[in-house]
Amino acid sequence: MGEKFIRIGGAREHNLKNLTLEIPRDRLVVITGLSGSGKSSLAFDTLYAEGQRKYVESLSTYARQFLGQLQKPDVDYIEGLSPAIAIEQRSSGGNPRSIIATTTEIYDYLRLLYAHAGTPHCPETGGPILTQTTTDIVDRLLNLPRGTRLQLLAPVVRNQKGEFRDVLERLAREGFVRARVDGQIVDLGDPQHRIRLDPKQSHTIEVVVDRLIVDEKARVRLQDSVETALRWGDGQMLTLHQPPPSPTATLTGTTNTEGWIETLHSNRRFSPATGKSYETLTPKHFSFNAPDGACPVCHGLGQKMVFDEGLVVPDPDKSLEAGAIQPWRRGGKRMISYYKALLRAVAAHYGQSMDTPYKDLPESFRHILMHGSGSEEIEFRFWRAGSPQIVRKPFEGVLPQLERLYAETESESTRTRLKAYMSPRFCDACQGKRLKPEILAVTLTDGRPDRHTRPTPNGPEIPGLSIMDFCALSVEEALQFLSHLQLTEFQWKIATEIVRAIRARLEFLRNVGLGYLTLDRESGTLSGGEAQRIRLATQIGAGLVGVLYILDEPSIGLHPRDNEKLLRTLEHLRDLGNSVIVVEHDADTIRRADYIIDMGPGAGIHGGEVVAAGTLPEILQHPRSLTARYLRGELSIPVPKHRAQPDPDRGWIEVIGATANNLKNIHARFPIGLITCVTGVSGSGKSTLVDDVLRRALMRRFYGAKDNPGPHREIRGYERLEKVIVIDQTPLGRTPRSNPATYTGIFNEIRELFARLPAARVRGYGPGRFSFNLRGGRCEKCQGDGVLAIEMHFLPPVYVTCEACGGKRYNRETLEITYKGRNIADVLAMTVDEAVTFFRAIPSIHDACLTLAQVGLGYLQLGQPATTLSGGEAQRVKLAAELARRSTGRTLYILDEPTTGLHFHDVAKLLEVLFKLRDAGNTLIIIEHNLDVIKAADWVIDLGPEGGNAGGYIVAEGPPELIAACPQSHTGRFIRPLLEAAHPPA
Repeated sequence: MGEKFIRIGGAREHNLKNLTLEIPRDRLVVITGLSGSGKSSLAFDTLYAEGQRKYVESLSTYARQFLGQLQKPDVDYIEGLSPAIAIEQRSSGGNPRSIIATTTEIYDYLRLLYAHAGTPHCPETGGPILTQTTTDIVDRLLNLPRGTRLQLLAPVVRNQKGEFRDVLERLAREGFVRARVDGQIVDLGDPQHRIRLDPKQSHTIEVVVDRLIVDEKARVRLQDSVETALRWGDGQMLTLHQPPPSPTATLTGTTNTEGWIETLHSNRRFSPATGKSYETLTPKHFSFNAPDGACPVCHGLGQKMVFDEGLVVPDPDKSLEAGAIQPWRRGGKRMISYYKALLRAVAAHYGQSMDTPYKDLPESFRHILMHGSGSEEIEFRFWRAGSPQIVRKPFEGVLPQLERLYAETESESTRTRLKAYMSPRFCDACQGKRLKPEILAVTLTDGRPDRHTRPTPNGPEIPGLSIMDFCALSVEEALQFLSHLQLTEFQWKIATEIVRAIRARLEFLRNVGLGYLTLDRESGTLSGGEAQRIRLATQIGAGLVGVLYILDEPSIGLHPRDNEKLLRTLEHLRDLGNSVIVVEHDADTIRRADYIIDMGPGAGIHGGEVVAAGTLPEILQHPRSLTARYLRGELSIPVPKHRAQPDPDRGWIEVIGATANNLKNIHARFPIGLITCVTGVSGSGKSTLVDDVLRRALMRRFYGAKDNPGPHREIRGYERLEKVIVIDQTPLGRTPRSNPATYTGIFNEIRELFARLPAARVRGYGPGRFSFNLRGGRCEKCQGDGVLAIEMHFLPPVYVTCEACGGKRYNRETLEITYKGRNIADVLAMTVDEAVTFFRAIPSIHDACLTLAQVGLGYLQLGQPATTLSGGEAQRVKLAAELARRSTGRTLYILDEPTTGLHFHDVAKLLEVLFKLRDAGNTLIIIEHNLDVIKAADWVIDLGPEGGNAGGYIVAEGPPELIAACPQSHTGRFIRPLLEAAHPPA
């Protein structure tokens, strides 16, 4: 048997305290503990980093130089380690070309399926696209009644301008006798009647290849003539036939004035209705990332940037006279006067006042302002060279004028300025479906064509689903479609394996609780938990054995009802023969684990130790484990004894008629001055309501943001707010130069303090001298980094402490300035708790540090690089920065799952912070699945009842007790026991 344990010795990465432990292999292991206690340092920065590094070391030096090398973690040894795969809780990036279908490789299989089993249709008429071999064409012609007169024509010029003397001469040289020119048969060999064509007109020339009588004996001749006609006609040919008096011909076509019936044939894919030929389909034609298939207008993005009336008129309360049209308020005085004169002339022509607020102008007049007057002329009066000028012309419109200016200008600064008034819109050519019309006309049907049809430009409908229509389905709907898929026996022989692979991936997505997601959802719009579960589903599909999987809180974004699906998935990975290590705080996951590692006892410098390790019964009996105290029920997050109630005087923020995504025209009300939790099963519409509709609408109104809010009728109550702040778990900064002191503004105050010291003033040092980002005060050898990176080519770079400054970032002269015996580098190395005492006499610094300590971050160093902070720590730094600011009590805070990365104990501290913000008069809207937060909220809006199309309704709203009493609410079912435990019946 192989090694049964992963043995770690002397792990010192980040805050780990020379850790030595054994982790059982082929088990589901949960690492838990306070935020900042060292869970990620152990799981990702030690185990995963070493597993990856050892794998890369097994490759050749040539291969290693092309891979991102991992730094060796600070650990003495790790034994029994398998190849490691990390499935982290990170966003999938902002690439608009990445959708769920491409991320999961489903789209690659769909391209195969549609290329080989799809039914092509004419994009203009909806008729069939035919493909015939030469033999097929000959057989069809021989099916005509015996004795039918037949002519075969090859089109050599199609509706083109020119004289085409060279074409006609070449045809005569090749031995052809007749041709049809613009519908008239002409003799090519008669020099007396030389053909002269008008070069300014469009012409069509079809050479007559053969004339014969239909007879089975003529098969060989007909075969040769058809091949010749197709060769000269570039894959197409025309037949003219005159049937004998009886019987009726079996071919259909167009009858001309001479009684000949005309039919188009092709050995390519062509539409008999329009005569157009199409390329033979291959999988690349169904890729919106390749020019063969991508929409030529939006190049496969599905959207394009257009000028947006909402950005052009950011404040509709302003009048035209006051400058409502913002882009026409910029420029020189002459241009501003010119635009003002234009607007006055248009307003006078249509009898409107320049002093009326823009929002109160008639809709028809606003449309004319934005899009122009069409052919209707307007009289404009201008002054030129000191004399008035009168011009009558149509009004171009604001948006067309901006589009023209954007297209014509060569000034990059002008284009940058104009981009501020543009926002993304669905592409008009492909309606946001990314592909060419002829590709979208290839469909599959599931036996219910009446449910899946799409109109063509000419009216008729195309039955079935195109590849992008399929991607618009949710995972659940896609599985249903495939279960009813209708194919011929021949097509099933091709498609069976493809369909099986697609179904397997769709079922994996459903099994991890993502059945509500549509396959065309952009990957960048997924939450961290959703993106992680998609990667998890992909790994399950790989079916690997003997691998070490490390996951970062996979339960994030999952409603408690859906947790069971995820746990079964993790256990399936384990049962395949893999080691599954999960960094997790969810109580259900901890209880289902085979082995638990509880990190602590505190966070930061107070953590980094294994407090307890073992099975669940062993952990529950451990006296030092904070996790065990919560699992045993000794500690719990209390339910408020008295809930705050909505205040009629403060009012509500109301979202009326929201229909974005799956929302069913709902009317949602958020009480001002309270904490509102928006809950519901995954995919019920929480993020759509709060983020896509409310946040985007308020951000556009308050800050002129570009993102268009989702469809809704109206937002009410926003005038009672002063600002909107979104607090999420994105990093404080992307570089190690960002830290808690710089983010909260404490560092500015510290630099100002050092610059005011007598020693600094004598030397003429300003605040910039004490910045490690600026020349003068920083160490120039390491440029303020404190470390030097030594490139090792095919080995990972080695980071060594700068010998010039000893890692302190500043030069010797700067470090000579001290406050209470501490220089600027010493201050940055202080913990927040130390800084609270050290700066007691400086209120501006003391108060900010005290706020950080109150949110449970007293262990952080002021200068700790932001890249080393966990998501929960980063979020609490942002909350502390908000608490430290003076608040007017009219701020709306929007938080999306703030409990991500937080232990039970951290959630209790988070709630204290949130209640402080509420008690200052602010409004908080929280998207959350954590039952402890839901039960403590003042107001709850529960969406559902299910996810996807079965969601989008408000199931219940009110205090948590009202949600618990609602039998239709899945959330109510889970919080009911918690509320009953807090308030047991008498």
